[in-house]
Amino acid sequence: MIKRIALAAALFSTPLAADDHTSPATDDQLAEQVSEERLRADMDTIVGFGTRHTLSSQTDPERGIGAAVNWALEEFRRIGSRCDDCLDVQSVERVVEPDGRRIPEPTLIRNAVAIQRGTERPDEVIIVQGHYDSRVTDPLNGTDDAPGANDDGSGSVMILEASRILSQQRYPSTIIYALLTGEEQGLYGARILADWVEEQGMTVKAVLNNDMIGSACGSDGYCDFEHVRVFSEGPRADSTERLRARQRRFGGENDMPGRNLARWLGAVAAANPTGMQVRQIWRTDRMGRGGDQIPFLDKGYPALRIAVSVEDYEHQHQDLRTENGVTYGDTVDEIDFDYLKRASQLNVRALHLLALSPMPPAVTADAAVRVDTALRWDKVEGADRYVIKARRTDEPYWRKVMPHGTRGEDIRDIVTGTDEPKIAIAVPLRGDDWLFGVSACNGQYCSPVSSAVPGGAFEPVARPANDD
Repeated sequence: MIKRIALAAALFSTPLAADDHTSPATDDQLAEQVSEERLRADMDTIVGFGTRHTLSSQTDPERGIGAAVNWALEEFRRIGSRCDDCLDVQSVERVVEPDGRRIPEPTLIRNAVAIQRGTERPDEVIIVQGHYDSRVTDPLNGTDDAPGANDDGSGSVMILEASRILSQQRYPSTIIYALLTGEEQGLYGARILADWVEEQGMTVKAVLNNDMIGSACGSDGYCDFEHVRVFSEGPRADSTERLRARQRRFGGENDMPGRNLARWLGAVAAANPTGMQVRQIWRTDRMGRGGDQIPFLDKGYPALRIAVSVEDYEHQHQDLRTENGVTYGDTVDEIDFDYLKRASQLNVRALHLLALSPMPPAVTADAAVRVDTALRWDKVEGADRYVIKARRTDEPYWRKVMPHGTRGEDIRDIVTGTDEPKIAIAVPLRGDDWLFGVSACNGQYCSPVSSAVPGGAFEPVARPANDD
């Protein structure tokens, strides 16, 4: 049976009521704990390994990728010891065979991973990751100094700092902190972690890939200190012929889960107007380039890339040198630590809120040959209410307030305290003209919106046995 509701401005403005499930700290309080001093100290340590190239020494105790990963694992263990061993620290690894390109011989790829298990839904995970390896101009040069301060020492030190702060809290969902290697050789560490997550049967709520978040000025001298760029996928990488056919009939090309995760992150930033803001980049990654979010997208997991507002090409993937008065190399002195701190604070806020919120529901919409739209979804574990969102088909963002003249009168809540396993609601708007989505909430903590379109759910696409 479909429950018919009227629409009003209040319905779309997500009026939220607190419940008994509260965190001992707010996202503001946790963000304030980010320490520039600790970020600097960690940066000095990891740059001090000389090179973290994937092909560098695995056995030297002081230099190379082996020493760097060993230190990261020990640092995660030390952080976990301060929260009653709340972090399950693992080296998620695999030997990669020669690929004829950037892996010339069998190479051990080791990721330093720390898992903060959720108290209620431990198989529901949020992954925050950055790549730990570095390189110079020649991608096969594993001997020369490659500080890798911004690319991606910046993401790495943020992850360590986030684990220090958030491990002191308890969350319903699991947070995985991951320092990946093998990125510069072909995203190998991310592929290994994505395979491992799939093998564990985990449900991935979100992947935040932070790759270069430590500078604000580009090669042309242009600076933007106020924003990070957030890259999100359009059409799903795990799409099938059947899904593409359904999307052609029912729409939703701009409504895949990664895109809605990016919209949600932008809203988190906007709620703190003095902090780091989000500039949406609606493509999977930079033109002609890639990052460690891609192996997760390939498996159908919602993932995005967080990166600097503008890039400085003289200080990434460069041999250390000076030519014609220009200094090249990814060194610590080029890091803007205030920018890095604010980017880290945005990540801490997002991880905190994601770990407290339920999974986004999987929503369907039926609006064919009718003047309203029937929305249906299954009840989500941990949710006590849901919020319906809408926007016109040519609008980029979900509306906060519906326009004047919308048919319907006051409705202050949507679904609250329902015991029904399946929820069906008829919204008095024509589905030809509107797109709809639903956010699952637990008290004041609401998930990203899941769009009511084919492929809009925050889960891999179900692939029929006869569909390639």
